[in-house]
Amino acid sequence: MCEQVTRTQLASVRLSVMRDRGRKAGLVAIVSGIAVNLVLASVVTATHEADHRFMVEGYVCGADGKPAVDIDVLVKDTKVSYGQIVKTDSSGYYKATFHLHNDNLGDPLLVEARGEQQNHKIEFDPKNLETERKIQVNFGTGCDASSPPAWFWWTGGAIMSAAGGVIVMKLARQPSKQERGKGKSQGKRNV
Repeated sequence: MCEQVTRTQLASVRLSVMRDRGRKAGLVAIVSGIAVNLVLASVVTATHEADHRFMVEGYVCGADGKPAVDIDVLVKDTKVSYGQIVKTDSSGYYKATFHLHNDNLGDPLLVEARGEQQNHKIEFDPKNLETERKIQVNFGTGCDASSPPAWFWWTGGAIMSAAGGVIVMKLARQPSKQERGKGKSQGKRNV
């Protein structure tokens, strides 16, 4: 009988350790997912309402059609002498966000990448206060403009990590079939 109690206690300790490991793994996955979402939230959300925000985005590609990675792109409203330098990501995508008002409608816009310059005008409907005000300016040929930007993939990964953490935690809370079977068979022996 002493041997049987020891086995039961050992099984209980093993189950407890497995649950603790599962909880820790699930907690790490959830915390990681939340941290990634918090970091990306500053990238995804803008600091201004749509009627005060103007985005310049696009792709930079080489002559071979492959994305130009980690390239500086200058985006500048030349009327007010305000500009930004942003870098392309792994898909050649870049985005610069400006705080502009209706007064900036028609301002000249200079976009430069790898020594190539493009001149555009800031255009939007000043009466539309909800639609994103933006322009797409691409450099090179063959860029895959249909693929989503990098933040899309990071956000999806963070959500999947959090979901995986929840699943791991739920599985860790459930006793294994073997442990449930032992408890039932031991109950029958003691009767």
